[in-house]
Amino acid sequence: MKIDLSGRTALVTGSTQGIGMAIAAGLGRAGARVGVNGRSAGSVDAAVTRLTEETGGGEFVAVPGDLATDEGVAEVVSALPEADILVNNLGIFGAAEPLEISDEEWRRYFEVNVLTAVRMIRAHLPGMKDRGWGRVINLASDSAVVIPAEMIHYGMTKTALLAVTRGFAKDAAGTGVTVNSLIAGPTHTGGVEDFVRQLVGDELPWDEAQREFMRKHRPQSLLQRLIEPEEIANMAVYLSSPYASATTGGAVRVDGGYVDSILP
Repeated sequence: MKIDLSGRTALVTGSTQGIGMAIAAGLGRAGARVGVNGRSAGSVDAAVTRLTEETGGGEFVAVPGDLATDEGVAEVVSALPEADILVNNLGIFGAAEPLEISDEEWRRYFEVNVLTAVRMIRAHLPGMKDRGWGRVINLASDSAVVIPAEMIHYGMTKTALLAVTRGFAKDAAGTGVTVNSLIAGPTHTGGVEDFVRQLVGDELPWDEAQREFMRKHRPQSLLQRLIEPEEIANMAVYLSSPYASATTGGAVRVDGGYVDSILP
């Protein structure tokens, strides 16, 4: 399958590392002009340089700005006022004792993981509808469905993103714009390595630590390993393409079989 996104402009939030960077790279390889976002100009510029080198000359644009603030949203929209493809990847996560999560922390997780996506959709969906074509992808998680006891606040925000996705898909009905969420399973990123260490300790070599984490904390996985970011990116690029024109309002799984369900 040859995916050609030439002439399309994409924005991937939180794309200076991990899954976001992998998605930006995948969209760039497919020919899209990609806005790379992060909170600091330095990290964004470094990511643009790396992505350009790794993709052999893809077109990447620096779009710095903290999307959890009104000022940051204004900066991003000013730098990239129109996007044909919007990937809301920005998110935070971490383990916490359920009864010790403060009101402030609940609000912070909702602000970063949910409202940043809503803000970006509000900014870019009207233009997509006017042009008669667009793709919105919200990065959810298996934690949206299988709420982990050590990350209730995180799981709640990813569940909320499923509702946000379905609602905005209805708003875009019949316009040529699709809105989907992508349910990512346990994925191998720097942040997840830290999370694994938080749960299983620093003593074991990484390969053993990863297996211990999956055995103890993610035993439902049919893949029985962490997913690589590029595997998530492959689905995001497909959902961004013309081939996915009949897929909207959905929660598409790239979870390694983690969610125990026969439904997608």
